[in-house]
Amino acid sequence: MKFLIVLVACVALTVAHELQLTDEQKAKAKANGAACAEQEGITKEQAHALRQGNFDNADAKVKCFANCFLEKTGFMADGQIKPDVVLEKLGPIVGVDKVKAAQEKCDSLKGADKCDTAFQVYQCYYKNHAEI
Repeated sequence: MKFLIVLVACVALTVAHELQLTDEQKAKAKANGAACAEQEGITKEQAHALRQGNFDNADAKVKCFANCFLEKTGFMADGQIKPDVVLEKLGPIVGVDKVKAAQEKCDSLKGADKCDTAFQVYQCYYKNHAEI
């Protein structure tokens, strides 16, 4: 289980590293990822697929992991994206214009439930990370 938690935390850290977060922000992302992995019970294969950007076979646990992670970061609440929080947290790191461009593509996505919505948003931001 510890290996799985570390692997899932690596997913969070991959994004954190690419965004050039502070050590404190990276530690928080790692802790959030580990807590959500344990809470949702995703497998190491699922965590690895997320890290690689393979979203094809995501099940309900993976989708709820995305929801948990985005809620813990404050980016989502009750299945709704919080654009002001996303902009506030990511804007100073990568630039307000880049965040707004990604928000235009991703923030209006809606899924069947809050986990599906969070997964779609997570996937969209992941795929658009080069622009963030």
